Amino acid sequence: MRVIRKTAYFGHRRFLPSTHRWRSNLDFDGRTERKRPPRRFSSVDIMDQLRRVKTSIPGKHPNYGGVKRKRGDDELNWRKKSIFYELPYWAEIELKHNLDVMHIEKNICDSLLGTLMGDPHKSKDTDNARRDLQHLGIRSELHLYEDGNKLMKPAAEYTFSEANRRKFSHNDSRIVGLKSHDCHVIMQRLLPVGCRSLVNKTISSTIIELCTFFNQLCARTVNVTDMVKAQDQLVIILCKLERIFPPAFFDIMIHLVLHLPEEAILGGPVYMRWMYPFERYLKRLKDYVRNAAKPEGSISEGYVVDEALTFCSRYFDDIETRFNRPDRNDDGIHRTSRLFIYAMNRVHAPEVTHELLSLASKSNIFVSSYPACIVNGVRFVTHARDVRLKTQNSGVSVPGTENEIFYGQLQQILEFSYLNDFSVVLFKCKWFRCDSRRMVTENNITSINITSESYKDDQFILASQAQQVFYVEDPSRGPNWRVVQHVNHRSIWDITEDGMSDIDLLQDNSSSNFTLFVDLGNLPQINLQRNDGDVIPIVQPFTTVSQHVNKTASFLNDDDEDDVSEEDDETVEESADEETDEGNDDVDTEEDDDDRSYHTSDSD
Repeated sequence: MRVIRKTAYFGHRRFLPSTHRWRSNLDFDGRTERKRPPRRFSSVDIMDQLRRVKTSIPGKHPNYGGVKRKRGDDELNWRKKSIFYELPYWAEIELKHNLDVMHIEKNICDSLLGTLMGDPHKSKDTDNARRDLQHLGIRSELHLYEDGNKLMKPAAEYTFSEANRRKFSHNDSRIVGLKSHDCHVIMQRLLPVGCRSLVNKTISSTIIELCTFFNQLCARTVNVTDMVKAQDQLVIILCKLERIFPPAFFDIMIHLVLHLPEEAILGGPVYMRWMYPFERYLKRLKDYVRNAAKPEGSISEGYVVDEALTFCSRYFDDIETRFNRPDRNDDGIHRTSRLFIYAMNRVHAPEVTHELLSLASKSNIFVSSYPACIVNGVRFVTHARDVRLKTQNSGVSVPGTENEIFYGQLQQILEFSYLNDFSVVLFKCKWFRCDSRRMVTENNITSINITSESYKDDQFILASQAQQVFYVEDPSRGPNWRVVQHVNHRSIWDITEDGMSDIDLLQDNSSSNFTLFVDLGNLPQINLQRNDGDVIPIVQPFTTVSQHVNKTASFLNDDDEDDVSEEDDETVEESADEETDEGNDDVDTEEDDDDRSYHTSDSD
């Protein structure tokens, strides 16, 4: 769809079943949706079309009068045949490209935050976006209107009020300076929690559903069944977003989300394919630069020096190198850190070990207490010390015998000493009451009341049993409620003792841990005008609304697309060669402006 000054990827209802009630709803774009999903071309069809591609000179060549050559009626959408097709296997490979989830997630986060916060530089809810709504004849409560010599823009329900903006961010209207990983944490951890009490429940639940999908997608273990279900549910999510946000919100980044589940099925877990490790390595190369006038030479010289030192360090045993340096949170093999279970010298009977003998002899009457310790590569800190720090490491959880989970805060770290230098580390915890009144799980978000304490007579657990969690304030339920955030630490894998398992899983962070449930609800009946009476005046030379609409009607008219049927679609959608959107990060994609299909591998 062409909107004012940009292309919008609007119209995901075409992927719904042909009998779905939303296809006939006029509240989306003022029309019924009769188009089918785009065709998926086989490798044979693509190769047949590529053989008919003519060799042409790209750009504004003098042979064509200094302008771009017009495409003939007999020519296909293909412009050239990629050199990769010279590889013998390229024509049959299913995944010919890889969409970068890191940049897609960042751009979607920027669009959501900019629109929710009403950022004048990042918001998609612009003046032209409201004129698009007026031309389409939908959402009359959001149309621009004239008040004397001023043009007024009603406040939308999907934007925060001034008071809510202060609650969400200390900065009144802008969140700037976010890196890719910052957006990753905001999308999957903070935005689902923060938006629940600040916008309409229907809008917040839709945003949470989108964030839950990214949690599924970025899991270390991706279940194919979860991705197949996510393909169908993403269509519902995008349709709900179309009913909430204006068409200008849907740039190429929003549309590319549709292709991510299938790429995860074909290419495997995202963490093996996204750009984070490459970006980190590029940062390392940039650190080699000492002479800004000669950056390439500095990088080359620094790389050679680093390789030479790495080679030499393999032969140094008496000094600390990158090969023998302990990890930051390495607890090591110290008997004072925790009790290790292994067979030792037999004493009188095969069942009696030095370990059991030490335990039977009771512990020392003196107990050591510590404010912090490291267990299995994870740092734990007592709550008394945690309140003085900006970081949080005192949250603990323990799984129960009936698949329940107990949550608490670490109060004390105690080390009991035994004979033969054995020791046991215990955690004394304050356990929260986890009944149905004080622990609520909604949209994969678990909130717990921290004022009610339970199990006062059973506060101790072994340090090896503790799993670390973090607690985030829940603004939707009050100051005494916290949202539980489970984490999986990088470079820490949960491997069985014998290294074998019936299930091929090395990490409990699985896509199945996040249930993506999309509620259809009564979305088409929501009112998108905020009821606080807030109106934004537009500062610009005065022009009536009718003049703007008449001036831009040609850009919005895409009625010709309604007559396109599957039978008329004889060619593969061409690759987009223009910038996707001003302000978005570059993503290496080969998507077409009209390609809204899941199945893009054969058509690229």
